[in-house]
Amino acid sequence: MRQTRRQFLGATAAFSAAAIAPHRLMAQASGFAPITARTAAVQLAPEGYAKTDIWGYDGAMPGPTIRVQQGARVQREFVNALPQASSVHWHGIRIANAMDGVSGLTQDAVAPGDTFEYDFVVPDAGTYWFHAHNRSFEQVARGLHGALIVEEPVAVDVDRDEVLVVDDWLLNPETAQLDPDFEAAHDRSHAGRSGNFIVTNGDYEFSTDVKKGDRLRLRLINAANARIFVLSLAGLEGWAMAYDGMPLAQPEKIEGDFPLAPGQRVDLFVDVTAEVGESAYVLRTLDGQNMPQATFPVTAASTGSMRGAPDALPANTIAEIGDLADARSLILNMEGGAMGQLEAAILDGERRTFRQLADANQFWAFNGVIGMTDTPLATLARGETVRLTIKNDTAFPHAIHLHGMHFREVAQDGQLGPMRDTLLSIGGQSNEIAFVADNPGKWLLHCHMLTHAASGMMTWVDVA
Repeated sequence: MRQTRRQFLGATAAFSAAAIAPHRLMAQASGFAPITARTAAVQLAPEGYAKTDIWGYDGAMPGPTIRVQQGARVQREFVNALPQASSVHWHGIRIANAMDGVSGLTQDAVAPGDTFEYDFVVPDAGTYWFHAHNRSFEQVARGLHGALIVEEPVAVDVDRDEVLVVDDWLLNPETAQLDPDFEAAHDRSHAGRSGNFIVTNGDYEFSTDVKKGDRLRLRLINAANARIFVLSLAGLEGWAMAYDGMPLAQPEKIEGDFPLAPGQRVDLFVDVTAEVGESAYVLRTLDGQNMPQATFPVTAASTGSMRGAPDALPANTIAEIGDLADARSLILNMEGGAMGQLEAAILDGERRTFRQLADANQFWAFNGVIGMTDTPLATLARGETVRLTIKNDTAFPHAIHLHGMHFREVAQDGQLGPMRDTLLSIGGQSNEIAFVADNPGKWLLHCHMLTHAASGMMTWVDVA
C-alpha cells in the first residue's frame, strides 16, 4: 500500500553489508579512482524508524558528488559489488560513445564482481549527473545515482554553490523498505513509478543556513524515476542560468512555478531576501499545496550589498543549429499506455495486439515498435542537422532524453529554445526539436520515466 511518511509505523530491518575490499584494492591498483556500486543501509526515514536497504555508489545516497574543471579528464574504475550486472551512464555529457555506459548498446553490462574503466574528457561546464543504465528502472530507484559538476575555468560570482538532488522513494510504511515490485504493470502503463517519500540529497527535511543578501548557486537535479517536480521560490529572488548544463544567453527571472522533469537539471542564481530569523525556501507544489523541498534558515545578514541581476554564464562551445530549411526531418510517434489508442505494435519482430503486449508487460511504442531494435531510428551523417517531430499520442507526460548530444526546441514561429538534453512532452501535444549530429556513435533516445523506457519507449540513432 502506497502511503506518505506520516503514516509510517516503526519497525526494524536487518542488513548484510557486501564484501567489497578486494574489489576496491583491484580498482586502486589500476590507477583509476574507484567508484563502487554496493548495498548499504541508510537512515532514509526519520530517526526511530528502520534503516532502508539501498544500492548506492560507495554505499552513499545520493552517491558522492564528482567535481572537476571544464576540460578535465574523468577516470573512474567502476566496481560492481551488486548482485546484478550494471553500468554507469554520464547523463548530459557530450562523451565518447564507448564511455556512454548504456548496457547492450555501447558496452556489455558489468557482471557482479567485475570492473570497467570509464575514461573521458568533460567538454562543457555545467550540472550533470551519473546513474545506472542496466535495469535502470530498478537500479536508479534503489539509489544508484550521483551528481557530476563541471566547474567553469573562472569562478562565478556567488557566495555558495549547492547541489540539490531531488528524488522520491517508494517505501513500505511498516518496514521502511523499498517496494520490491519494480515491474508493476500499473506503474509501467500509467505515469511511472512514483514514490511516497520525497527527499533532497537523501534528506526529507533538507536544511542549510544562509545569510540575508547571499547569492547562492542552486544546482537542481531531478533523479526521480517518474515524478515531475513543480518548484517555486520563497524568500529568494532567482534567475535560471542554465538548463541541462547549457548556459542561457540571457538569465531568465524566476516568476511563479517551474517544472523539472526526470533527468532534467536547472542552475539557479538566487539572492536571499528573507529576513534574519526567517527562512527561505525552494517549494514544491503537491496536490495544490506548497511544501518545503529545501529550507534555508537565515541566521545572519551578509556584509556585502545586493548584486542586481546576474550576467550570463560563459557559453559552452557547441555546434549551433543553422538554417533548418535543409535539415533532415524525422518523426517519433509515441503511443500506448493506459487510456491510449494503441491497438497493436511490433514486439520482438512480431505484430501483437495490445492485450498480448500487456500480457508481456509492454505498453508503449515508438513509431509502432516496442523496445530496442537492431536497426536505428535513423542513420545520420556526422554534422547533419536534424528536425525531430515528437508526437505524444498518449494520455501521459514523458521526459525524452537524447544521449551524446543537445538539442533546441523549435517553437511554432520557428524560434529556437534553450539548449537541452531532456524534453518534457505533455500528453496529447507535439514538440519539435532540432540538433546537429556532431558526435559519432550509437546514441540512445528514450523516455526518462524509467518504467516507460523499460516497457517500450527506447530507440537509438547512429551517427556515422
